[in-house]
Amino acid sequence: MSNHPGIQDFEDPTFNPFLADELCFGDTLDPFQKVHELRSKGAVIEGEYRTLTGGPIDITLSHLQHFTVLGYDEVGHALTDAVTFSNKGYEHNLSLVFGKSITTLDAPEHTTYRKVFQRAFLPNIVAKWGETLVDPVVNSLLDAFVTRGSADLVQEFTLFYPFQIIYKQLGLPEKDVAIFHKLAVAQTLVGFDKAHGIEAGQKLGVYFNAMIEERRKNPGEDLVSLLVTAEVDGERLPEDVLISFLRQLINAGGDTTYRGTSVLLTGLLSNPEQLEAVRKDRGLIPQAIDEALRWEGPLTMLTRQATRDVELGGVKIPAGAIVDVCPGAANRDPKHFTEPDRFDIFRERTHRAFPFGFGPHICIGQHLARIEMTRALTAILDRLPNLRLDPDKPAPEIRGVIMRVPKHIFVRFG
Repeated sequence: MSNHPGIQDFEDPTFNPFLADELCFGDTLDPFQKVHELRSKGAVIEGEYRTLTGGPIDITLSHLQHFTVLGYDEVGHALTDAVTFSNKGYEHNLSLVFGKSITTLDAPEHTTYRKVFQRAFLPNIVAKWGETLVDPVVNSLLDAFVTRGSADLVQEFTLFYPFQIIYKQLGLPEKDVAIFHKLAVAQTLVGFDKAHGIEAGQKLGVYFNAMIEERRKNPGEDLVSLLVTAEVDGERLPEDVLISFLRQLINAGGDTTYRGTSVLLTGLLSNPEQLEAVRKDRGLIPQAIDEALRWEGPLTMLTRQATRDVELGGVKIPAGAIVDVCPGAANRDPKHFTEPDRFDIFRERTHRAFPFGFGPHICIGQHLARIEMTRALTAILDRLPNLRLDPDKPAPEIRGVIMRVPKHIFVRFG
């Protein structure tokens, strides 16, 4: 449906951002043992989460003082108090590539624009996407290997399905998909590779500017058309805010869902009795998803910046310091979760987890992510009978410090 000029590749078209994932987000097998050790010293400690857990530094923030928040109560407080713990911490990195994104904004701008974005993610719209977008993508990917009896569920399924859904949401021309994905992924590398991150953001900005102009003239049922025309109390989205949201969409909506679904499958396949329970009773799927997102949420740490001198968890944090708020650590706090390192879909839910953040910046697309994960798991259970890990291949290993995922999930079925 697009007539505007195609997307521009990197000046160096051989640059491959997918190879830099480990260098940017880390390759640690189990950072949580270190997290438990650090938490024993205090719910809030001085230092950068990345380096404290053995990950790579963020070059855009290394010149600033850091504090890491690991305790459940303290994480909840920091995410709720958006006045003291500002999202302006992202101005040092994500703003360089995404621009004026709702991820980097504080109230009142954040509050105003978030209401408009939410118009495009109303329950009736999201439910419709489940039927019209999610199911066809999921089934087309399964069709490629359903008769084979074996597969790698990451490299043949989870790595693709949420991104293909976003391409369809955007009405993206097929010829632009490969370069679009490269640019979108490269933006997240800005803390490791600033030059390529900024180049990617600039080129996506040009691309989306042309797309928005086209959809204003010829609106359809795609997400861009919805956002271009959405308004609340007479307020519409400024073009720079809309472009920033679109730049971030594949990362916030695709990358996290790919990781979350991969973790869900790893947890269930590694615990066959729980997988069998879900296979027999699909009503258990919501709690299986909740447990997967608690156990290995796709994003372990969120960046905030202190707007004033403040004390949190008995530690004094000066104004201007970067505060690494760690939902991944909070979700494994033994004070609130019994045997927190164990994947157990039947655990008693006495405390909520923070897989999508919390407070005023909680993820707008969380309901769509749950629908995508639900429909993906349902289709896999329906179409891949007797699904199990392949005993002749390596077991899945979830790796990373900031964003975690297994590279492979080798399975057999049928």
